[in-house]
Amino acid sequence: MTIAYLDCFSGISGDMMLGALLDAGLPPEDLRADLARLGLSGWELRSERVRRQGLAGTQATIETAGPSPERHLSDILALIAASGLPAPVQEQASAVFTRLADAEAAVHGSDREHVHFHEVGALDSILDIVGSVAGLHRLGVEALYCSPLPLGGGFVESAHGRLPVPAPATVALLQGVPVYGGPLEAELVTPTGAALVATLCRGFGPLPALTISRVGLGAGSRDLPHPNLLRLVLGEAAATPGARAAEGERICQLETNIDNMDPQLYDHLVELLLGAGALDVVLVPAIMKKSRPATIVQVLCPPERKDLLLDLLFTETTTLGVRMAYLDRVCLARESITVPTPWGPVAVKVAHLPGGGVRCAPEFEDCRARAREAGVPLQAVMEHARCQARKLAENRSD
Repeated sequence: MTIAYLDCFSGISGDMMLGALLDAGLPPEDLRADLARLGLSGWELRSERVRRQGLAGTQATIETAGPSPERHLSDILALIAASGLPAPVQEQASAVFTRLADAEAAVHGSDREHVHFHEVGALDSILDIVGSVAGLHRLGVEALYCSPLPLGGGFVESAHGRLPVPAPATVALLQGVPVYGGPLEAELVTPTGAALVATLCRGFGPLPALTISRVGLGAGSRDLPHPNLLRLVLGEAAATPGARAAEGERICQLETNIDNMDPQLYDHLVELLLGAGALDVVLVPAIMKKSRPATIVQVLCPPERKDLLLDLLFTETTTLGVRMAYLDRVCLARESITVPTPWGPVAVKVAHLPGGGVRCAPEFEDCRARAREAGVPLQAVMEHARCQARKLAENRSD
């Protein structure tokens, strides 16, 4: 699996993210082509090699002609939906802007549909966000992780006047994200940068185990006492026996109690939730007030899928409210392999245990299909596939 790690020793902004992607090998013409699909005019993407405190990196700049119109969330989502960009890019970019709208609404006492995007709704910010998501997709990144974030201090001028650093919207976006302060009076993490990492990153902490393939350095626009760069590390996730994957992986849990829905609808609901990107869906029987039987629906999902799954819960069930929490989880390193059996190939999930050893779980549907085709017991197929997978995994680790 291709993963990327954001080493934010000098913070993060949208233009630094674009610079890091270009420096890591994203062709500028591909990025321009993706941004052109938004149908917006009056902009130009420039990139150049620069030095920051002796280290070389790429500075990306979106140059615009004239002021941008004030946009609402619905305006930006409509632009993305009409762009024809790949579905994952549209979903993730829309999730970033929705998260931004929620943060702005919380800060200004409004709601997401009535928030006026100012700086983050300007043309360059739209292109920064969509370009960052599209660039990660172009580079084949399947999982994104991030270091703790330095926030800086002082004050910054905005459309709302003089604001403290970090900006209120940045603080709202980074709830649940590890951050730290420092003596430097500068805005190191912008609302755009905060929205990108808070929405797209699966976890925050040290560099995860990976085999590095390339590194990109995106330069900030200012000279600071330290190298004002964002380091993007790309590579393949290490899957060595005994290793754990993604320490501190961040996931979202959605949960609701339902006591007035036709039970026949739950099978359809679970299918929709899993198809929309849920990691797991659990139905728990419960007894509520007045001894009414009920079902607790629990959904685990990547944070970027939260809004889509919330919409499904509200439209496909009778619930009036959904509880939400962010959780950290640690997963065993695992892979999927296909093993031969006397009745045909079977896919098997292999998990690597701490200290060595493996746990093998044959794919049930594959085993059932092979058993039906050959007229043999299902358990015989499953046990044979499990033994074959264990032998294969153990031979590779010797």
